[in-house]
Amino acid sequence: MTNRILILLTSNDALGDTGKPTGFHWEELTTPYWLLRDAGYDIDFASPAGGQPPADPQTGKKEDRPASVQRFMDDEDAMGALKASRPVVEANADAYAAIYLPGGHGTMWDLAQSPAVGGLIAKAYEGGAVIGAICHGPAGLTGATLSSGEPLVRGKRVNSFTDAEEREVGLDKVVPYLLESRLREQGAKFEDNPEPFGAHVVRDGRLVTGQNPASAEKLGKLLIEALQEEAKKNAA
Repeated sequence: MTNRILILLTSNDALGDTGKPTGFHWEELTTPYWLLRDAGYDIDFASPAGGQPPADPQTGKKEDRPASVQRFMDDEDAMGALKASRPVVEANADAYAAIYLPGGHGTMWDLAQSPAVGGLIAKAYEGGAVIGAICHGPAGLTGATLSSGEPLVRGKRVNSFTDAEEREVGLDKVVPYLLESRLREQGAKFEDNPEPFGAHVVRDGRLVTGQNPASAEKLGKLLIEALQEEAKKNAA
């Protein structure tokens, strides 16, 4: 069993037609990244377009930068690998023990809309990989259709940035769809922390989803738990 993890990030840098920048959320990338790295996993990066994924400038500000973000920014190898993310169409689902999708509003405009993203996630999941996503990252799950023709999330316990949280940040009329609503429409059993921006993570077997940046550490730990359980099964 491989110990490689693929982190799949957005390539979209604009909040629709507002003229405002967006991208991936730094802490949602870096906190699980270091938990996985420190647990001995090797990590690759991919994005729909390949190359440098855009970061949401609101999430990496120096004055309130989380330790995991600073550690990543100070690591030349990590920053170099991120800058050289491979295009999703070149990623091999069979090469990874897990695929993890950080959030950031950028994901709402390209992950669900990319057939390559949906196909990669579905193939990896059906091949036994762990799938993780946080905040707006589960947008990528909504484009994943299993070989049965059903959405990957149907009948599964999942979590994401909630519709209430989207309204709280004033972007419910900007995003192309509401993520919680779309997950529910696809038959997911949506579970959340009703307190906006409160931490919440849901694990349903090999699917691990988190609600918001406050959920990043717990999500990383549950990803490792799921990976270790799968490794034991495969070794038995």
